[in-house]
Amino acid sequence: MTDLSADVVVVGGGHAGVEAAWAAANLGARTLLITFRRDAIARMSCNPAIGGLGKGQIVREVDALGGLMGLAADAAGIQFRMLNRRKGPAVWAPRAQADSRSYTNIVRLYLEDCPNLTIIEGEADNVLIEPRTGPARRVRGVVLADGRRIRTGAAVLAPGTFLRGLMHTGTEQSPGGRIGEPAANRLSESLQAAGFSLARLKTGTPPRVAGDSVDYSKLREQPGDETPTPFSFMTSRITQSQVCCWISATNPKIHELIHTNLNRAPLFTGQIESTGPRYCPSIETKVVRFPDKTQHQVFLEPEGRDSGRIYLNGISTSLPIDVQRQMVASLEGLEHARIVQWGYAIEYDYLPPEQIDATLMTKTVAGLFLAGQINGTSGYEEAAGQGLIAGINAARHVAGDEGIVIGRDQAYIGVMIDDLVTRGLTEPYRMFTSRAEHRLHLRYDNADERLTPLAHDLGLVKPDRWTRFQRRKTRVGDLLDAFSRLRSDGKSLREWLRRPEEDGQRFAAQIDELADYVAETDVWQSALVAVKYEGYIARQRRMIEQFQELEHRIIPPDLDYDTIRHLRREAVERWSAVRPRNVGQAARVSGIHPTDVMMLVTHLSARARSTVAIPKISPDLRP
Repeated sequence: MTDLSADVVVVGGGHAGVEAAWAAANLGARTLLITFRRDAIARMSCNPAIGGLGKGQIVREVDALGGLMGLAADAAGIQFRMLNRRKGPAVWAPRAQADSRSYTNIVRLYLEDCPNLTIIEGEADNVLIEPRTGPARRVRGVVLADGRRIRTGAAVLAPGTFLRGLMHTGTEQSPGGRIGEPAANRLSESLQAAGFSLARLKTGTPPRVAGDSVDYSKLREQPGDETPTPFSFMTSRITQSQVCCWISATNPKIHELIHTNLNRAPLFTGQIESTGPRYCPSIETKVVRFPDKTQHQVFLEPEGRDSGRIYLNGISTSLPIDVQRQMVASLEGLEHARIVQWGYAIEYDYLPPEQIDATLMTKTVAGLFLAGQINGTSGYEEAAGQGLIAGINAARHVAGDEGIVIGRDQAYIGVMIDDLVTRGLTEPYRMFTSRAEHRLHLRYDNADERLTPLAHDLGLVKPDRWTRFQRRKTRVGDLLDAFSRLRSDGKSLREWLRRPEEDGQRFAAQIDELADYVAETDVWQSALVAVKYEGYIARQRRMIEQFQELEHRIIPPDLDYDTIRHLRREAVERWSAVRPRNVGQAARVSGIHPTDVMMLVTHLSARARSTVAIPKISPDLRP
């Protein structure tokens, strides 16, 4: 059988693999995407939604860097909502319910039309590493189950939940990465044989019901926004009609049913030994963890405009089928609902992320990158963000260029990757706005300002996106100038707009110069936020400057931490395992004390025979 070759090989057709392949190919690398099934590329195997708290910001960042997710979500979205509007703009987050089939088709068409990208169906069995041992190991290729060998200079592994995936519904167990698709067992064995440490995590999904079997008159409607906010900076407005979602809730009868059957629940019998996501628990976990709650909301979300399937968001479960049947029938409005897919839990392998660096390349094998659930994260959005960075750096690796690192002060993507490589994890990682110390700077509305110039420098931004970015930046600047220049009742509009209750609409109705800006919702909103929060934003910029002082203190990769005098043994062990790139990253490693950091800075200064002052560490930067 003839061997194949590519500059970059991407294993996995999920959201991480899609963005990795898209980025690598658009940077000019001959890219090969391996997926079990072409028609399952970017399949929304869990909730058919994109975005949410923390996650929506990541989607905007992926788009600002030239990725696909935002474009596909805008085209396939069937309901759009901006979450957290009652709070400050730092935590506003876009979310869209998507037509799952349409989303998959749109992404596949983008990939099929992408130069430098080839898609093949197959299962990756083995990663070729030469030499197999020693400090200079490099990835050389990937072997497929049918015997085909693909020679390559860089590989991105993005297998999702397929690594030794095992699905659970009651006592029934079956191997698989998701319903109808097999597990990738031999790839796990290959990675273990190469010396990587593997561990197990768990996630789950709820039952789905037939939409025509639900009594919607008993449910509370949840409509979308009147004026939807797009994900992509390339989308002027959302024009398609929106559908409605609905809300039901569990009740004491359901809770008693679950309690009675805990002895049959894999999560409580020991059948499932892996750790699941704390912030997206199964319904049986919620009932046990919160015994005083008499109900938990259940959101009925259509899987598509015409699919006929409803996703029951809020009751992820691995309970036996007979218990699921009774549970669903006990929900208000679902008394006669037909279940078209049972809920299940899935256990899968991942590689504890201390084994990668901030470029997402493994520390022991050059050219081997990891993205998505294989790094311990959960969610389409977290996977997409990692995939994009892994694809960029894989293409740069084969071109002989240094990998890029996205900082915590640049993006939620940077916060996520830094958390993974410095702090590790004990449960599936999910992004929240609270994880970011600079979240007022990392807003959904300014992702293009933060990241599109970087993407342009890398070569990921096409001329139409760059032109659009420059125009928007100019328009926001002009509007801010107008706010400073124009006056009303003796005050500048800038002064008026600092008032919490003032949205500026009354001035736009009176001043012709402002009318055009109001129609550009994204421009108006960005300028309004810049004015209202300019004091806070200026303070955060000063914090970022202090933060960057530590980020710019590079730690030699070969530093022997045992040689640092008076350094605690725990600090020696943690830093030796993580190998932080700089002092800022070293300060964030779990188990590290501020005094450890001061010892490190002192040692680095002495090593360099320098009189560089020791940076003062703000309490905000301490672990």
